[in-house]
Amino acid sequence: MEEPNTQTTETKVIAPRPKITTARLKSLIAKKDGKSIQKLFVKIPDIDIAEAANTLEPTELIFIFRCVESKYTADFFDELDQTAKENLVKAMTDKELVTIVNTQAADDVTDTVGEMPANLASKVLKAADKDMRKDINYLLNYKENTAGSIMTTEYIELRDSLLVDDAIEKIRDQGKDAETIYTIFVRDDKRNFVGTVDLDDLIFAKKNQTLHDIMNQDVVSCLTSTDQEEVGQMFRRYDLNALAVLNDDRRLVGIITIDDAVDVMTAEATEDIEKLGALTPAETNDGYLKTSPEKMAWRCIPWLIILLVMGTLSSLVLSRFDEKIAAVPLLASFLPVLMDGGGNSGGQTTTLMVRGLALKEFGPKQFGKVLWKEFRTACLVGLIVGVFGLFWFVMEQYLGIVAVQIPVNGVKTTENVFLGNCWNFEFFNFTIITAAVTGSALALTIVVAKVIAVCLPLGVAALKKDPALMSEPLLTTVADVAALLIYFGLAEAFIIPFMERL
Repeated sequence: MEEPNTQTTETKVIAPRPKITTARLKSLIAKKDGKSIQKLFVKIPDIDIAEAANTLEPTELIFIFRCVESKYTADFFDELDQTAKENLVKAMTDKELVTIVNTQAADDVTDTVGEMPANLASKVLKAADKDMRKDINYLLNYKENTAGSIMTTEYIELRDSLLVDDAIEKIRDQGKDAETIYTIFVRDDKRNFVGTVDLDDLIFAKKNQTLHDIMNQDVVSCLTSTDQEEVGQMFRRYDLNALAVLNDDRRLVGIITIDDAVDVMTAEATEDIEKLGALTPAETNDGYLKTSPEKMAWRCIPWLIILLVMGTLSSLVLSRFDEKIAAVPLLASFLPVLMDGGGNSGGQTTTLMVRGLALKEFGPKQFGKVLWKEFRTACLVGLIVGVFGLFWFVMEQYLGIVAVQIPVNGVKTTENVFLGNCWNFEFFNFTIITAAVTGSALALTIVVAKVIAVCLPLGVAALKKDPALMSEPLLTTVADVAALLIYFGLAEAFIIPFMERL
């Protein structure tokens, strides 16, 4: 009988990825320890080093570029923030700049140049070699925020008649300069784009097969004029690694890779969130901490002023009913609840509308269908919240959370449960009527707010504008006016006549 194996299996502990700090980089630079800095680029992702290096002095950054191989510094430069790039370009000699610029992808250099002052952009273009400069100028000519402006011209394009082995040799020759080798783009003899070949399909194909035999013909592509937001949706919908960009003649002029698509989706999502919050979208991608208070303020001010002016409508309604409020002060106590209820419920619907329109789940053509669905939802939500509100408003009055003034023996008295004088018939009737009116007003406000929240974004989308422009603060302003009209209309019909009879 074999003895049981009593050996224990050792668990291999994987060391956590080393972290790099600005202080660490400064220390290595001060010691002129180029070898240690080179080792950092082997072990640590470029973006982590770049985040630590963004606040270094230009002379310190230059030292890094001088002691690290160019195959590492190209991506490192691309990950630096715009300010660090500009400071570096200012401080570098033309010779040093040539090495950096010409080892990068043309689309990355284009993004950098596009945000630089003219004198620095000119310096970068001067450092670029002939082919790179041609590619940069080519990309700069496309309209901003289109597929043409974010595409790269560094890709592998092969003829469909090429044999598999010959294609693999071509990839070995051209692959180092390409943005991606995992997707090969195929054209026919007339230079028309006809399909793509995935690298794994190419490797496992038979030697006597041509690219036409193994290529994917049902490929997704876009035009240079396609909006970048639509490009991001294509990547999400079709799980793409790379997307072909065609000109008006349907010929391949560039590609967009997944890393650029992710950047686009992040930027578009950020813009929508900012618009929903009534912020003017940022012109640069500096981030919150690197944006000055002055710039942040100017992003907030325009919408706040617009909403302030629109708030005049609420003031107008309130002034119209100021005598009613004076006669029944309790009406003012429930105003914040009603206005918040309309704004919050409408905001929920606005979020769903903007998201649905952004993801192409529906469009302006489905307005009737969307409105009908949201109306039914609003009625259900309004009914449940309104009924709960009725009982809650009764509790608020009986517990003295809100002060209730009703005539007792001809004198207005503030009734409060703690004073022991609110358990009478008049108080009971008044409490039920005010709670019923307020609950009904809340239910109707929710329905109206949700309907408005459908109409505004879909209406803007029908005009080919960004639906996020119909931000929640704008919706809230409109919903507030509706809530006031509904509330005081019901109060004038039911509460005021009751008070007059007391």
